[in-house]
Amino acid sequence: MKSLIAATLLLVAPIAAHAACAATDFTIQDVKVSAIGSGIATRLSVKGKLINNCTSAAAAQVRLDAKDGSGNVLSSKEGWPAGTTNISPGQSVDFDLGRLLHYQADMQSYSLSVVDVRAW
Repeated sequence: MKSLIAATLLLVAPIAAHAACAATDFTIQDVKVSAIGSGIATRLSVKGKLINNCTSAAAAQVRLDAKDGSGNVLSSKEGWPAGTTNISPGQSVDFDLGRLLHYQADMQSYSLSVVDVRAW
């Protein structure tokens, strides 16, 4: 019975370590949005900085929503700014998620949010 408990603890330990960081432990700062180019070659740039405020290294998935003038979501994409690399506590990573979206002339506002956290 003791070996079963020990085996269960070894399986649950990585999950417990992962649970130490939550989406609210990450912040997004210095967001800059711009359209680059003109006409059909217009590309969207949505740059920012993702900061890990957690006590352990982890990565975060960020969702980018592009909205029209009425606040309706026109397009939404998710990305991992640090890829499969953990961000150390107190450290940050710069990103540009605009390349994930196809620019549309009626895009008026953008929102970024952390939707998932994972320790790689």
